[in-house]
Amino acid sequence: MNQDIVILAAGKGSRMKSSFSKVLHKIGGTAMVRRVLTTAAELADAKLHLIIGHQGEQVEAACQDFSANIVWQNDPQGTGDALRRAAPSLSDQGATLTLYGDVPLIQSQTLEQMRALSTPNTLVLLTINLDNPTGYGRIVRNDQNQVVAIVEQKDANPEQLAIQEVNTGILLAPNGKLKGWLDALTNDNAQQEYYLTDIIAMAAEQGVEIVTVQPEHEWEVAGVNDRVQLAALERIWQQQQAETLMRNGATLADPNRIDVRGELSTGYDCQIDINCVFEGKVTLGANVQIGPNCVLKNCTVADDTVIKANTLIEDSQVGEACDLGPFARLRPGTVLAKGAKIGNFVETKKAHIGEGSKVNHLSYIGDTQMGAGVNVGAGTITCNYDGVNKSTTVIGDKVFVGSNTSLVAPVEVQEGATIAAGSTITKNVKADQLAFGRAKQMNKDGWARPTKKEK
Repeated sequence: MNQDIVILAAGKGSRMKSSFSKVLHKIGGTAMVRRVLTTAAELADAKLHLIIGHQGEQVEAACQDFSANIVWQNDPQGTGDALRRAAPSLSDQGATLTLYGDVPLIQSQTLEQMRALSTPNTLVLLTINLDNPTGYGRIVRNDQNQVVAIVEQKDANPEQLAIQEVNTGILLAPNGKLKGWLDALTNDNAQQEYYLTDIIAMAAEQGVEIVTVQPEHEWEVAGVNDRVQLAALERIWQQQQAETLMRNGATLADPNRIDVRGELSTGYDCQIDINCVFEGKVTLGANVQIGPNCVLKNCTVADDTVIKANTLIEDSQVGEACDLGPFARLRPGTVLAKGAKIGNFVETKKAHIGEGSKVNHLSYIGDTQMGAGVNVGAGTITCNYDGVNKSTTVIGDKVFVGSNTSLVAPVEVQEGATIAAGSTITKNVKADQLAFGRAKQMNKDGWARPTKKEK
């Protein structure tokens, strides 16, 4: 069956008090509307339609990779108005599923349940029972428990207001009848809007079967109107990620203090301490240990690696049994071989660090090819930038670099060489050589220290 999926994303969202569209605010690091589009795209034979209006250029630009049909609703007049504008683009056959760009956590399994009930003479509603249904449209049923209408809060009488089954707004309607229902909509209501929900009564009058599905979780149909609701859904999303990680064999010191803003996969027996943030795609091997307050973005970490507190890793590859931090920073292009150590207050960038090599503390290693078994002393820097161009430093196996050394690229230090502490190295060093690069020391007797000048 052809499947049109219409995502409503034209609202102003004034309660967000934001300079950009409400649906572009993020849950788990991903814009809400992109979450909905991703879920919709998982359904077979799906043709996506995105309704945009307020700050629509922002929304269109943020979602262009989905190749959705863009429909403008510059002067929104309700959900029915949105579908009416999309109607010319809908297939003559099949059905149309209506979703919302500010209801980001709807699950594909729930939508598949709805699709399983769809026929050319069936309208499928997603409903939910709430202890406090205030603000929602009520599902009105007849004596045979058949759905006959949806009544909005402002149009409901006292008896209808007592109904706890409510409309989520998500529905699946047969296209063969939907276009006629949309043409028949009026705005004769308290809001003077075209309610999509009015098609329910039309369907009932025409003898169309109206069936309901309910989601497994209430949060699937929770919408976002302000930043408080956004934060609430963020916590729900993070709780779901934490539970998945733990079920897959990871230990979380506190499941309420982890943020997954992308895709995180873990091997068995990973241990993740509090306040860690994972962005983009992060893959952890088995038995990886991560201390508190670490940030990992678009990186892979192999088995048995220990990452100590307050370490940042971005666009890097970390090998087996490495030791990182605390307070280390691996910038894009860093590749660590097995057993490498990057200590406290060390920064690397576009650096390949060989097996078992150590950069223990207070150093910057950038644009560097480093062999195995290298020891880099404290305060060492690779001077890789001359103000215009970046150049590479090459360090061979088993090189010893003394503390407070500056390696001025381009330069090569060959296997087994030793660099004396405090050296500035501007020329290549051959294998097994000892290199000194210090200015001549001068000692002056009777040196008078500067004194503070009188004001």
